[in-house]
Amino acid sequence: MEAADHTDVLPIGRKIEKVRRLCGITQTELGVLLSVSKQAVSKMEQAKQMDDERLHAIAKALKLTTDSIKNFNEDAAFNIIANAYYNHASSVKYEFNPIEKILQLYDEKIVLYERMLKEKEALIEKLIQQQSK
Repeated sequence: MEAADHTDVLPIGRKIEKVRRLCGITQTELGVLLSVSKQAVSKMEQAKQMDDERLHAIAKALKLTTDSIKNFNEDAAFNIIANAYYNHASSVKYEFNPIEKILQLYDEKIVLYERMLKEKEALIEKLIQQQSK
């Protein structure tokens, strides 16, 4: 007997929560993007089913497709990450200066971190504006 498909077991709200967390977004931030409260996001994440219009809005806020949320499978996501890491690590050839590569990666992470900070600041500013209304 085969094990049940994990995508069928998780309710849609739980999938939304897991995807939101993987995207590094809090309930408050998602609420700002959807123009709803944190409590409304929490309630959505507890839902067993959801209408397509609401799911589409959530997917758009997370910059994903509705199918990627509907078909989310935590085991598959971890396998993809693990395989990508394994394949990358096994194909490393040291035909470069490792220190230069480390510095390059460090610079890329700084740029990414600064971009994420700007996005978070924009979300916080939007939240502050909404609360001051």
